[in-house]
Amino acid sequence: MSTTARAQKAPDTRGPVRKLLTSFGFQILAALVLGIAAGLIGRQLGATADTLNGLSATLDTIGSSYVTLLRAAVVPLIFTAIVASISNLRRVQNAARLAGQTLLLFAITAFIAVSIGIILGLVIQPGSRAGAGLEPGEPYTVGTWWNFLLGLIPQNFLGLGVSSSFDAEAGAVASSVTFNILQVIVVAAAVGIAALKAGKKAEPFLAFTESLLKIIQRVLWWIIRIAPLGTFGLIGSAVVEYGWGKLASLAWFAAAVYIGLALVIFVVYPILIRTHGLSIKQYFTGVWSAVQLGFVSRSSIGTLPLTERVTERNLGVPSSYASFAVPFGSTTKMDGCAAIYPAIAAIFVAQFFDIQLNIVQYLLIVLVSVVGSAATAGTTGATVMLTLTLSTLGLPLEGVGLLLAIDPILDMGRTAVNVAGQALVPTIVAKREGILNENLYNASREGLPFADDSDAADEPEQDAASARPTAETVATH
Repeated sequence: MSTTARAQKAPDTRGPVRKLLTSFGFQILAALVLGIAAGLIGRQLGATADTLNGLSATLDTIGSSYVTLLRAAVVPLIFTAIVASISNLRRVQNAARLAGQTLLLFAITAFIAVSIGIILGLVIQPGSRAGAGLEPGEPYTVGTWWNFLLGLIPQNFLGLGVSSSFDAEAGAVASSVTFNILQVIVVAAAVGIAALKAGKKAEPFLAFTESLLKIIQRVLWWIIRIAPLGTFGLIGSAVVEYGWGKLASLAWFAAAVYIGLALVIFVVYPILIRTHGLSIKQYFTGVWSAVQLGFVSRSSIGTLPLTERVTERNLGVPSSYASFAVPFGSTTKMDGCAAIYPAIAAIFVAQFFDIQLNIVQYLLIVLVSVVGSAATAGTTGATVMLTLTLSTLGLPLEGVGLLLAIDPILDMGRTAVNVAGQALVPTIVAKREGILNENLYNASREGLPFADDSDAADEPEQDAASARPTAETVATH
């Protein structure tokens, strides 16, 4: 369906109240408020992290089930999207340049974020202000460069793994399937390149892959539409499990982290957007549904399907480029987890143990943050990144145990910033390279999670070569 045909649709006759109630953003916000209320009620009824009642168990089931649904879509989405995008490279001009620009902007924004983290750590002095009663503890996992290199080698076709544990109380063995997203990307890239090299003989496979991608995107849309329900369960369960009392002894540390996150998402990112001639309002209205889901789900990987969707549908980034940049960014573009947080946390640990850092160690913090976030790919993000930073600086790893008590509360903000950055960089690169669909970027959202989403499944995918807006292009709305 052409953009001209869409422009001829009947005008929206919904009243203001109905528009508000059917607005995706309002539904997410309402779910947040209701979830917090339900969580507080659950705590008043005696629910804790270790003792569940009917309400808290229901919230936990709703939230975890929704994240499971999102994660179930990740592997097939990434595999088909990357294979399809690589096959489209034949029609994309300057593909290598796009990849280089993406990596460069990843590094620049990470450098800015870690610099903000270092400054806040030195100014606020969170380690010197830590409350009494904090006990150092051993980290449950440690990040290393060697593990990162080993993680690049696929263990099987899609980097899938199965772990089993014996539940003594239930008297049964519990099994779970996990995946390493970086390995999925490596396998998909190898298959896509091989298909390109195979030429015409691979055309049936590529056509099947593109068709499968369309089907997965439609199923994904159904999952996204119930995001308010998932948000309700996730935030309610978080309030029951963590509350806000744990912030007391580490209030200054939490404040420093959230100030840093706010500066990046509400100051640094808008400056970058405006300097590239784009609307700040349109960026935030376009990406906000993904940022909200990242905040409550605390998973960049779980939010990845929605992040990629809004990057293409709302921000106007060509699918052939977004399907590479967003999945890649979900493992390496972590301004919250891999830049601000480890910088402030490392300074906190040094101050807590009364260790003086020198200029070389501060430079190492910057270096690890700019190039080291990939070492956490497919692992537990910020904690692994922090252990990597501390081990590189020679600081005691026991310091990680000091911060685990409030890590889930901080992880909400960190993930939200990660998601915002993962959509920002492809948008800016597309703008600089002249392939951004600015008509789609500037389209009216009208409360929908995506611009003109009703036709999303039927709209032919744009490639980067055809995404340049022209004077004849009719606005989506």
